[in-house]
Amino acid sequence: MDRTSDEREFLATLIIGDIVEGTVVPDDRREAAVVLDGFPARPLAWVGALDLSWQRRRVLEVGERIIAEVMRVDLDRGVQLSTAATENPELWAFLKARQAGEVLTGTVAAIEPFGVFVALDDGPPHPIYPGVGFVTHPELAWGRIEATTDVVQVGQRVQGEFLVFDTYNGEARLSLKALEPNPFLDLTVGQEFLGRVTKVLPLGVFVAIRDRVEGLVRDLDPMPAVGDEIQVTVVAVDLSKVLLRPTASSGLLDE
Repeated sequence: MDRTSDEREFLATLIIGDIVEGTVVPDDRREAAVVLDGFPARPLAWVGALDLSWQRRRVLEVGERIIAEVMRVDLDRGVQLSTAATENPELWAFLKARQAGEVLTGTVAAIEPFGVFVALDDGPPHPIYPGVGFVTHPELAWGRIEATTDVVQVGQRVQGEFLVFDTYNGEARLSLKALEPNPFLDLTVGQEFLGRVTKVLPLGVFVAIRDRVEGLVRDLDPMPAVGDEIQVTVVAVDLSKVLLRPTASSGLLDE
């Protein structure tokens, strides 16, 4: 979009983190266009759907006055705002101050099918969720896990590495496995292991070679059963999963 010199001059005065006020106006191009105080000529800002509110039910009405934080300034597109930032300023400030790699401590508050909520020791509570910290399943532990409760229980004390501030949910995304040694790091192509079959699938079998370290073996004939032990060789590693091949010609070892 072509901007006038007056518009560019005004936009250049704004920086990320500024708190601004304005009025919601109708605009076919934006979900919530905003005329900012100080430049009444036309809307130069907008609040995106992901930045409206952690409450999820908020809708900005035309004519509504808002207070928002500047999230992004683009001299061509305009100013992206967040009203979620000003709804819960104490929690927003706490999360924005976190640094990647920082270790946060808390208590497991809830286990859900989509991840684990952690009530952090420091900082305010979340206005909706049982904890400000959140751990997705891939960040719980190295390797494959059958159930979340194999790793954590409600009420358990945990430490996690801060990954990112999830501004949409108002959460501190954490990794528990980042604070544990990576069992895949010292695996190399050509290593041999005596492993136990843990799962049989049409594409092959999963074989446990270490605690929570499993590799996939394809093209086995005959196909082993869960619990069988087979000698395997590492053929590929990508630091999160392993590809194996049978070492012995039969693939199976007698119990």
